[in-house]
Amino acid sequence: MKKSFVFLTGMLVMACGSSKIDESVTLQSEEAVQFDRSLMEVPKKADDLNGINGAIGASKNQFSNSDKVGAIMTFLASDDLQGRDTGSEGIEKAAGFIENVFSENNIRPYFQTYRDELSNYDQPAFNVVGMVEGNDPELKNEFVIVGAHYDHIGLIAEENGDKIANGANDNATGTTTVLELARYFGNTKTNKRSIIFALFSAEEKGLLGSKHLAQKLKEANLNLYVMLNYEMVGVPLVDKDYLAYLTGYEESNMADVANSYAEGGTYAGFLPKAKEFNLFMRSDNYPFHEAFGVPSQTFSTFDFTNFNHYHKVGDEISEMDFGHMANLINKSIPVVEGIVNASTKEIRYN
Repeated sequence: MKKSFVFLTGMLVMACGSSKIDESVTLQSEEAVQFDRSLMEVPKKADDLNGINGAIGASKNQFSNSDKVGAIMTFLASDDLQGRDTGSEGIEKAAGFIENVFSENNIRPYFQTYRDELSNYDQPAFNVVGMVEGNDPELKNEFVIVGAHYDHIGLIAEENGDKIANGANDNATGTTTVLELARYFGNTKTNKRSIIFALFSAEEKGLLGSKHLAQKLKEANLNLYVMLNYEMVGVPLVDKDYLAYLTGYEESNMADVANSYAEGGTYAGFLPKAKEFNLFMRSDNYPFHEAFGVPSQTFSTFDFTNFNHYHKVGDEISEMDFGHMANLINKSIPVVEGIVNASTKEIRYN
């Protein structure tokens, strides 16, 4: 999320981030580059070990697992990516990883290539955008966007000898969720509406990647139904009777619709702190709300008590719960599938 935290009565308040690239990012050695090439094989290795491109199991509850999640997370939040700062060598490698997952799972580029260069940033930067066309001759002309930002903040002030803000929870977790959902729909083709899978850059610079894409798609008269965003979903909520909370909960009936398709418990709930800090406006859903005026909201499991490493070097994969993430992904499949296959546009703003 685009949120700089300050302490206020023991809680965290969100505000806008920096708009400048961290100039401390340095070029890596040839040895490190060689290491990167090895890591870039993770999707293929995950395929060999865990059946990433194999047959889809009969049970959606078993589609993803902690090994598959861990394979993706281990690459995206590795030290070698240097915190995935926008415009950096590290985020370039993350983009290549995402493109590889897309191409190996029947996700075609939405534009001429997967890479959509940002028009609102002063250095080369790009979103990675793919799609699965809907299988219904009429509904395929309506679109659902499933998105997350894949950038983070790069190198920061050193702490205990570490200066890499790995961004495991923020937002390798959301990126992993989108990639796993893309893998599911790319292989099953069960979606009647067309789905755009969008991984945004420059979220940490002020939602610039999502602002760029929202405006570009609006100018192209895209028929957008809803935008579903995933942000900081690496650890489970504490003492809640729902799996994730929905930002802008009271703005629409999205939670009710999502829960009607959920299997095995309540999928989306209301977090009072999300309303208090207006998280609806703080992530990549918001530019689509502004541009299209359609329900555009974020699912998250960061509840202000369960994660203490926001924008710190401690945001490492060791802090993440891969089992929880796999469960979230598996529970998300019937929810997204229900939304994209509904005969009418059920989700609407109140």
